[in-house]
Amino acid sequence: MQDAPGARLDVDLDALCRNYRLLRTRLNGIRCAAVVKADAYGLGAQPVVAALAQQGCRHFFVAYLDEGLALRPQLPRDTDIFVLNGLPRGSEDDCVAAGLVPVLNSVEQVEAWTACARARGRRLAAVIQVDSGMARLGLAAHELHALANTNGWDAVDVKLVMTHLACADEPLNPANTAQRATFRALAALCPPAPTSLANSSGIFLGTDFHGDLARPGAALYGINPTPGRPNPMQPVVRLSARVIQTRGIAPGDAVGYGWSFKATQPMRLATVAIGYADGCHRVVSNIGQVYAGDIALPVVGRVSMDSITVDASGLAEAALAPGDMVDLIGPQQSVDDFAAVAGTIGYEVLTSLGPRLRRIYAAPAPSRDLVAC
Repeated sequence: MQDAPGARLDVDLDALCRNYRLLRTRLNGIRCAAVVKADAYGLGAQPVVAALAQQGCRHFFVAYLDEGLALRPQLPRDTDIFVLNGLPRGSEDDCVAAGLVPVLNSVEQVEAWTACARARGRRLAAVIQVDSGMARLGLAAHELHALANTNGWDAVDVKLVMTHLACADEPLNPANTAQRATFRALAALCPPAPTSLANSSGIFLGTDFHGDLARPGAALYGINPTPGRPNPMQPVVRLSARVIQTRGIAPGDAVGYGWSFKATQPMRLATVAIGYADGCHRVVSNIGQVYAGDIALPVVGRVSMDSITVDASGLAEAALAPGDMVDLIGPQQSVDDFAAVAGTIGYEVLTSLGPRLRRIYAAPAPSRDLVAC
């Protein structure tokens, strides 16, 4: 099958698996989960989960119930799928039927899950999230005290107590140790259970942050969990797009919407089949670049919905023609590099990748001595 016109995203599942094994090695025996919310950060949850399950991963985190329901048929029943945002009221029966585990973030969620358990006459598994200082999701100290005093956990089989680090990518930030201390105090108010504190960057803060189960997400997909230092992870994605046409323009000619770029000299342009509908952020207009091999081609003019225009003047005319591919993310420009130009983070770049991209998956190489984790 020939490549479809437009843009493609190559996903290296072998690199994904190597990243998982590297993180598991750093955890030195601590269980390693995988965060696969938002369609595995835009890469495609089903192939990503299948590859990681082959590596022995037995714990997956999604954000919403529907994400978990979509994944459940491809995973063994004894594999944990945790729903980070908890459950909308009224969806508890669907969660139980699918064997998913909600993360309880509020008293209301605890009460609804407890009522569901009592109606079934058995304890139901759940995770407790406590708010250690991010003020986003999780139970506060006074709520934990109240639940303890009213036997609020008597119908809940607590599988894990967790929190989320706000500044783990800043290893010297005192917020990290403050949250760790707060988490320990709050976990002591919960029923005894394993703990989970470390996200991708938290794994690199050291063993004091590892808890009993780590929850990497971004690092699995090649985003640098240690900003300012060399990226220990393997690149997983390559984003490339097809040249639609080339043309020459003269000094004074304008390019794109709003005429935001005007040539000051003769130029050769290439129009490339990718735009903000595909995840090439409009903010890279006139400042971004793509690569033809190792040659940078600056973006000129505004990014359109379906296309960008780049300056190909530095290439011989025969070196770039309609049908050729150029890289937005690849060997010369990492996902973090592309994000920096756009003034954002790799997380947003990956999760913005549009559905029109043709996703191509390179299968993981066979691995030996896999251990469930």
